[in-house]
Amino acid sequence: MLDINFAHGEETARPVPREPAGGGLPLPHLYARVSKHVLPGEWPAIASEVEAIERLKRQRNAVVLGHNYQAPEIFNTVADIVGDSLALAREAVTVDADVIVLAGVHFMAETAKLLNPSKTVLIPDSDAGCSLASSITGADIRLLRSRYPGIPVVTYVNTSAEVKAESDYCCTSGNAAKVVRHVAREWGVNRVLMLPDEYLAQNVQKDVPEIELIAWKGHCEVHERFTPQDIRDLRDIHPGLVVLAHPECPPEVVAEADFAGSTAAMADYVGDRKPGRVVLITECSMADNVSVQHPDVDFVRPCNLCPHMRRITLPKIRHALETMSGAVEIDPAIAGRARAAVERMLAVR
Repeated sequence: MLDINFAHGEETARPVPREPAGGGLPLPHLYARVSKHVLPGEWPAIASEVEAIERLKRQRNAVVLGHNYQAPEIFNTVADIVGDSLALAREAVTVDADVIVLAGVHFMAETAKLLNPSKTVLIPDSDAGCSLASSITGADIRLLRSRYPGIPVVTYVNTSAEVKAESDYCCTSGNAAKVVRHVAREWGVNRVLMLPDEYLAQNVQKDVPEIELIAWKGHCEVHERFTPQDIRDLRDIHPGLVVLAHPECPPEVVAEADFAGSTAAMADYVGDRKPGRVVLITECSMADNVSVQHPDVDFVRPCNLCPHMRRITLPKIRHALETMSGAVEIDPAIAGRARAAVERMLAVR
């Protein structure tokens, strides 16, 4: 039976524990976290980058925020806080740092800057974009408002600051249904524009049948590639497999899964229920990173990589800190309105 739970496991960030180094390979406590993905011969060069980044972080009073889809050698080494995009931005508000390096994609760095306007936010590669975020513009939302007057706009956090500025509320994959219900009650309507992820809107629609969701045809290039047959094939090969799917997947894929939820909800599911064998139908680095915390769980890994996340590398993080390049700046006229849409979402309980 499908267990769609967008509220459980709502985005949370967690600090990465630090331990003293010593013995054998350089930084052995960190190598232990990535040993399944990094050969011993590769590690000294990676460790050198990690040590340089740690020195620069101390010099700059900087922290690195690592998204769940980052490569293991980033997620498990230099990232001080890891989690979903909104969780990272929220956590950064309370971090005692002058500089935030966002190891993720550009819209995440923008969101971090929106919520932390007084801090310097660096993106190690400004070309680290997102197919979903690029599927819609502020002009598109203005056109939709003219076609659907009086209908509130709820925009996925996976969008640019310009798009957020044209929206009434933002949402995440973890709180989308809650936000939609709140907005419908507040506005006294039963129709909501939910943008830009068509599949997320279709999956949330099942959870809010009393509200008509008007969707946009934006898709994530990673999640849209999964098919129901992929899941059926995996079940045939791996009897007893538990399938967890991200709600950016097509509804027919979600229907084949045992559970659907945000990356944080999937990680919580693994930690709470300890399935013997599991597959995460999302960007495949997610499984690599979650498996570090749960060595007793067998992770099946169908690998759809996000090419944009792969633009972020340890050398680029080091370069950003050395040169203070890649600083994210947002037009104040846009930033104020975009921040308001995010803050309205944060106020929904």
